[in-house]
Amino acid sequence: MLSVRSLRTLTVPAIAVALLVGCQSASKSASVDPVDAKPARITITPGSDSAAIAPEAPVKVTASHGTLTKVRITPDGAGSQAVTVTGALSHSKTSWRSNRTMTPGTTYTVEATATNAAGKTAVQHSTFRTRAAQQTNGVTVTPSKGATVGMGQPVSLAFDHPVTDKAAVERQLSISTSPKVEGSWGWVKDPLTGTERVDWRPKSYWHKDAKVTLRARLSGVNTGDSRYLRRDVSTTFTIGTPRISKVDIKKHTMTVYEDGQKQKTIPISAGQPSYPTWNGTMVVLDKAPMVNMTSESVGIADPYDKDVPWAVHLTTSGTYAHAAPWNEGLGYFGQTNMSHGCVGMSLADGKWFYNRATRGDIVQITGSTRATVSTGNGFGDWNLPYPTWQELSALH
Repeated sequence: MLSVRSLRTLTVPAIAVALLVGCQSASKSASVDPVDAKPARITITPGSDSAAIAPEAPVKVTASHGTLTKVRITPDGAGSQAVTVTGALSHSKTSWRSNRTMTPGTTYTVEATATNAAGKTAVQHSTFRTRAAQQTNGVTVTPSKGATVGMGQPVSLAFDHPVTDKAAVERQLSISTSPKVEGSWGWVKDPLTGTERVDWRPKSYWHKDAKVTLRARLSGVNTGDSRYLRRDVSTTFTIGTPRISKVDIKKHTMTVYEDGQKQKTIPISAGQPSYPTWNGTMVVLDKAPMVNMTSESVGIADPYDKDVPWAVHLTTSGTYAHAAPWNEGLGYFGQTNMSHGCVGMSLADGKWFYNRATRGDIVQITGSTRATVSTGNGFGDWNLPYPTWQELSALH
């Protein structure tokens, strides 16, 4: 009900008064006289007199005698590459807290606005600086923005230095897909280079024409031991023709399927008994019309130094599917395994396969005496059952 004092000050018709009374809540703020409203007061932490703060430290804004209507935190300097800080209001709209990390070594300005019960606004500013990073970590994202890739391509972030606080990094990563699919992050390490990655793969292979977007709010994330990431990263890519090539070491064949339809069966010669080819599911990493391959580069005692045509790269340890014209006429293809671990084929077949191969295509190799390729050796992510892959997430 309205107070007696309030009724004396109203000049609207009686029917309007009745409508107003019916619509108003019984909250205390409904009876506040604007004349008695105190000015809104805003407090910002850190203040302008604060020492430089850690990039992961929170920014807090509170309002008394009013509610917050705007909080904006921006990096100083035109064209700055530093990130803009986001945050969230409390339910009462009397406090705001940042929800992301900030770029190291950056000056930020806070502008906050609050409104009191009388509708009058108050504005408060603060300027502070984040501490510079004494150690930094770099990140490389695969695939690149706008790429069209095969159905086995994971989303991958590779780091220049080991990440000890994996959960802190993973919490800042988000994947959106169209259509929506289930998937999980998993942390792996390349057994040869030591490069640490976090990959996101769906539960099963991608479907054709799926669109995938990564958003990684990494600027200012402490990867451990005060080693900071300095930038946000993102990528969007599309899944192209579903292509899977099945290599049967015992039968000396590679059968290529596209959209589930067999395109060709190619006679091949894989790794000889002393240098067997990896078993398992591999993903095309890249390809080149000519690659120089040496025994020293892969630690093989049997010396060789060859320029290899139509080379499709499968593992970081040096497995390729390529043309091996030096073996033509020797009766190897389709008959016996005589390579140093790669999948070799004729010049014509090698070119045919090269022209179709796309980054992210699946190559499955079976029948070898060698172990299954590890998850970190190229994109060996698919060699783990999905529940096991999920366990590699730092947030699982």
